Amino acid sequence: MMEAIKKGKVLVAMSGGIDSSVTAMMLHNEGYEVIGITMKTWDYAGSGGSKKETGCCSLDSINDARILAVNHGFPHFILDIRAEFTGSIIDNFVEEYLAGRTPNPCVLCNTHIKWDALLKRADQLGCEFIATGHYAQVREENGRYVVSKGLDESKDQSYVLWGLSQESLKRTIFPLGKYRKTAIKQMAIDSGYEELAKKSESYEICFVPDNDYRAFLKRKVGDLEERVDGGNFVLTDGTVVGKHKGYPFYTVGQRKGLDIAFGEPMFVTEINPASNTVVLGKKEELDKQQMRVRNFNLIKYPALPEGFRALTRIRYKDQGMMASLQEAGNEIHVLFEEKVSAIAPGQSAVFYEGNDLVGGGFIM
Repeated sequence: MMEAIKKGKVLVAMSGGIDSSVTAMMLHNEGYEVIGITMKTWDYAGSGGSKKETGCCSLDSINDARILAVNHGFPHFILDIRAEFTGSIIDNFVEEYLAGRTPNPCVLCNTHIKWDALLKRADQLGCEFIATGHYAQVREENGRYVVSKGLDESKDQSYVLWGLSQESLKRTIFPLGKYRKTAIKQMAIDSGYEELAKKSESYEICFVPDNDYRAFLKRKVGDLEERVDGGNFVLTDGTVVGKHKGYPFYTVGQRKGLDIAFGEPMFVTEINPASNTVVLGKKEELDKQQMRVRNFNLIKYPALPEGFRALTRIRYKDQGMMASLQEAGNEIHVLFEEKVSAIAPGQSAVFYEGNDLVGGGFIM
């Protein structure tokens, strides 16, 4: 018990999956006083999916988290944040598509929902720290808390953490950051939780059943099809080449599902909500060398150093391209060393210096 007091009290976000479960077990075994919490963010039943309920908000997952907590002798709570989640995440998701952008809900959820909710409840429960099962690392350096990639680059989740504040990072523990996924699975098996290691992982947006965001938008906005159906597909020079099914149902870089025949592959290069037009072009027309980034958050530095260069990723699985970054008021101007393809407004641009997360923002 003396060791637990020395290590401190930690609130662990538990989804019922392998990563958060092993996180809780590791911290408990290391002598932290663990309290588990499972956040109920949305109702699968009301979202229109055809698949069996799965994921972090299912009853099975909540029960799995609770059983593990009981087995290890630490408390477990369920936190209902459905109202906040709907207002901040789902409404924003719909608004972004209606604005012709491609949203990044996981980043917003981490920044404005999960961490805020965790820290608020941690304060209520007297917890010094919060912990999650993200594959990332955090350290203090030069008076700042710096996020870096997880050791297992194939599982690294630092990309979705760029929005976290220094105050949040100061109290955050990422126990899995120094391990590979294979080691985490083995830990679960060794601890008698073989079923955890067999659980399938979903990479879909949690509140979009069957990964069909178009059907989700139609359900959320009852008259959406009437409002946006029948707009024009146009070429870069304005030539009308056909009718589309509604601009929110397309994303920059899309090639499949256009239902229009050309003699060569054509891609969505731009979306214009005001005129309800979707611009099509050849693959090379997707290539751009610069972009602007809004609502940015810097983690490693309080401000970008003069002439700063960073590896810049424009989507989650992007390998990244070196670019020069310059702060300009409320924006960061990015100039890539070489052209990159399919820069989609609304997605996250995330900047790295080596393995360290410098910061990020939303592409304009």
